[in-house]
Amino acid sequence: MDEAGSCASGGGFRPGVDSLDEPPNSRIFLVISKYTPESVLRERFSPFGEIQDIWVVRDKHTKESKGIAFVKFARSSQACRAMEEMHGQCLSPNDTKPIKVFIAQSRSSGSHRDVEDEELTRIFVMIPKSYTEEDLREKFKVYGDIEYCSIIKNKVTGESKGLGYVRYLKPSQAAQAIENCDRSFRAILAEPKNKASESSEQDYYSNMRQETLGHEPRINMFPFEQQSEFSSFDKNDSRGQEAISKRLSVVSRVPFTEEQLFSIFDIVPGLEYCEVQRDPYSNYGHGVVQYFNVASAIYAKYKLHGFQYPPGNRIGVSFIDDGSNATDLLRKMATQMVAAQLASMVWNNPSQQQFLQFGGSSGSQLPQIQTDVVLPSCKKKAPPDTPVKERLFIVFNPHPLPLDVLEDIFCRFGNLIEVYLVSGKNVGYAKYADRISANDAITTLHGKILNGVRLKVMLADSPREESNKRQRTY
Repeated sequence: MDEAGSCASGGGFRPGVDSLDEPPNSRIFLVISKYTPESVLRERFSPFGEIQDIWVVRDKHTKESKGIAFVKFARSSQACRAMEEMHGQCLSPNDTKPIKVFIAQSRSSGSHRDVEDEELTRIFVMIPKSYTEEDLREKFKVYGDIEYCSIIKNKVTGESKGLGYVRYLKPSQAAQAIENCDRSFRAILAEPKNKASESSEQDYYSNMRQETLGHEPRINMFPFEQQSEFSSFDKNDSRGQEAISKRLSVVSRVPFTEEQLFSIFDIVPGLEYCEVQRDPYSNYGHGVVQYFNVASAIYAKYKLHGFQYPPGNRIGVSFIDDGSNATDLLRKMATQMVAAQLASMVWNNPSQQQFLQFGGSSGSQLPQIQTDVVLPSCKKKAPPDTPVKERLFIVFNPHPLPLDVLEDIFCRFGNLIEVYLVSGKNVGYAKYADRISANDAITTLHGKILNGVRLKVMLADSPREESNKRQRTY
């Protein structure tokens, strides 16, 4: 079994080594040249702190490096600083390809995604109830640049609960605060916003989350046939004339912060971003929320319009007309749902793979690709024996796309030789006969969502036969 997939998500560290995740986030994941020796890694990364272990991932048959490595530090702040300073750097003057550095995922997390920098910058602390936000900022600014502080208050009385959050600009600053602040603060890294609601506010959001999502898996979050609200889109209903889009306007008599807005609307999966807009002449709260797909926006609008936050204050939610055609959006919503359901079925039961083999003898007309990305038209693939000029590394979240869909997507940039998945993992590779085509694929697809799956598309190491020919200019 290929180990690249587990390594890409932070798993698969050296077996038999204890305390790999202690302290948390003290291990970094590197994408490097296949010819980088361990001694160079130790030399370049030791200035950041005590290195407890280095592991270069090798093919179990050939024993050759796969261009992937892990470095375990003694402290989280050391690993974070190494990531911040070394990501995108070249390890030696002779290297032409920058390395990639990420914080490795905890082996016990069960997650197959990268740890995002944003998840490492916010800490949760216990504070005296007399503290103001300024007191909190004053106490923790010694560890780095603070983006914001917030104190959790009782939603009825408005009194402090003795809990607060501090977000720093850099992960290493948050780690320094956790490691060095007074133990009485009991500082820990805050749960990322895309996980379940923060523990201190879970009692407030858990009922809403259960009502909204029920007990279905996240992929099956739109049981529209059971929701009477969606009958409003009947063409004979006056509300069916309302503009529909992925963007929502949120209005409240009580001002809210961006964090609070995010927490409310992240109840519905698919949140892309939110923004609080302040009116200097009014105390009303106003924000804009955007989802990755129209299905999430519609569901959020009809579930959260009139939701009370804080209790007694009803928020108003409405669509922002962005000029999109409502019929096209609803059609896209339906196809997104079908694609997500089919992908979920195959991911949970690989024996059902034939259900995603669209076209062919079945004659199915289901669209293969549902996305907001503007894709070029399909182009012919390069012959299989064409020399490889560039190879791309692809990470899928939450699951891989079917191979035929993946090939359809990546052949549109021209000169595609081959695209393949790593068995049992959420990663794959694409080989191109032309570097411009590969770069176009990265520019168009990296960070985008296709058929409900987010893609990360990055340069991978070149095949050995190409490594001596490459002359990068960037």
